[in-house]
Amino acid sequence: MKSRQFLFSIGMIFLIVLGLVSCSGLEPAASAASPVINTAAASQPELPAASHSTAQAAVDGTLEQIYSRVNPSVVHIQVVQMNGANGSTPSFPQLPGFPNLPDQPQLNTPTRGEGSGFVWDKDGHIITNNHVVESADDITVLFADGRMVDATLVGADRDSDLAVLKVDLPADQLQPVSLADSTGLHVGELAVAIGNPFGQEGTMTVGIISALGRLLPVESADLNAPRYNIPDVIQTDAAINPGNSGGVLLNDQGEVIGVTSAIMSAVRSSSGIGFAIPSAIVQQVVPVLITEGRYEHPYVGISGTTLTPDQAAAMDLTSDQRGALVVEVMAGSPAEKAGLQGSDQQAEINGEQVPVGGDVIIAADGRAISSMDDLITDLNRYAKVNDTYSLTVLRDGREQIIELTLAARPGTVPENSSVESVEAASNSAYLGINGMNVTLDIASAMSLPADQAGVLVAQVVPNSPADNAGLRGSYKPVDSQGQQILVGGDVITAVDGTLVADMQALKSILTQAKPGDKVNLTILRDGKEITVKVELGELNK
Repeated sequence: MKSRQFLFSIGMIFLIVLGLVSCSGLEPAASAASPVINTAAASQPELPAASHSTAQAAVDGTLEQIYSRVNPSVVHIQVVQMNGANGSTPSFPQLPGFPNLPDQPQLNTPTRGEGSGFVWDKDGHIITNNHVVESADDITVLFADGRMVDATLVGADRDSDLAVLKVDLPADQLQPVSLADSTGLHVGELAVAIGNPFGQEGTMTVGIISALGRLLPVESADLNAPRYNIPDVIQTDAAINPGNSGGVLLNDQGEVIGVTSAIMSAVRSSSGIGFAIPSAIVQQVVPVLITEGRYEHPYVGISGTTLTPDQAAAMDLTSDQRGALVVEVMAGSPAEKAGLQGSDQQAEINGEQVPVGGDVIIAADGRAISSMDDLITDLNRYAKVNDTYSLTVLRDGREQIIELTLAARPGTVPENSSVESVEAASNSAYLGINGMNVTLDIASAMSLPADQAGVLVAQVVPNSPADNAGLRGSYKPVDSQGQQILVGGDVITAVDGTLVADMQALKSILTQAKPGDKVNLTILRDGKEITVKVELGELNK
């Protein structure tokens, strides 16, 4: 809805910032006011294997049965955003090379949008695309039977374009979807989409899986931010249009195989190329969003491209050598700390200067890597923050293994926001959060009293005392005095009964505490006051 992007021209190939940041000029996600076809997900951790489908699945009432069973699980999501994040009505995303339609001028009226979603569990969790609800001030969920319920945002992740809402309804009025394992899909299988294209509720379209393993670029309003991609994306020719975003893509058993998220079109409507976030990613991200409110993606910290035969020849490698060429290593990243080397030379290929000479990654934890896409997909499927990740690389033609410790992908909180560490000095007891003072704008965005004081938890350091105690960081982006900040996290208002008015007060308390001290934090979570016990750690600087 709303990228540092390194772009190297190699024939028709786009080089992307891998952070792992990398992309190849593929398909962008749809905007909040322009949702795409619905997908659903089940709460069970074990996924049944996706069924093989044939054209015969479309006869003998199979499609009718799928619709009857799944449509009650699919919802219509309506959002209102006061004054709009960009001062204009959100436009449907476009791909490079396709014409953009002009935004509509905004005249101090609310921006309204809509999309699709589906019931995840009996607790009232609803899944949709992040771009459908991002920056929304009001969210309403409409069920197939006409019920209209207010929803709150539980958690969101821009880098997988997923978000979790919650509605307050009895369990017997909720019908969760069933999830299939998208890793077992095949091109040619039946694909059924249910959603609300152009606001037409309960619309079903049918097609096939037309391709697998696509990369979907993550939208970002910041052109200087790293460019990331959603891997393993499913391509389908089932008709997907604005309003389908957040809906379900189903197999011939009525199981969710993906969440419809984007289209490739020059005219903002279906051209037979639609994209869905695979259920494997949904299953990985959604449970964390429900418990933590945010999802941390593993980060290597390189930009790179797929090694071409011409680049291989310029590096005295065999022409059939495959792998991911490291072009640049980000400062302070796991890759830099582990000693990965980026390209330090240029070679003229087809009249253009292209990077050569960097490490060529050919395996990750023993799994073969043939391209930059392979590396992005491997990192997403198998790795987590703080994991040791073993990369087999070719350096000067010789194979060696480099181990690095994966960090969390940076950029969750805008750099220009007033977020800072609460750890005041080297002898401080360690809490493990980054926070900011609660301002009038923050209080308003979180529906707190205008005079509310305290420290908003912006980020929780992984494996810190705060993390171990279950403190929650912020996840919802809002505009505050010309800056975009994240809100929605816990607000610390007292420590052992001592009021915390601001960051300075919290730092002062931590300076006087000792590692190992057990303290009671009074916090506001979703507007309710609770107490969280934390055993402070030792700050190592």
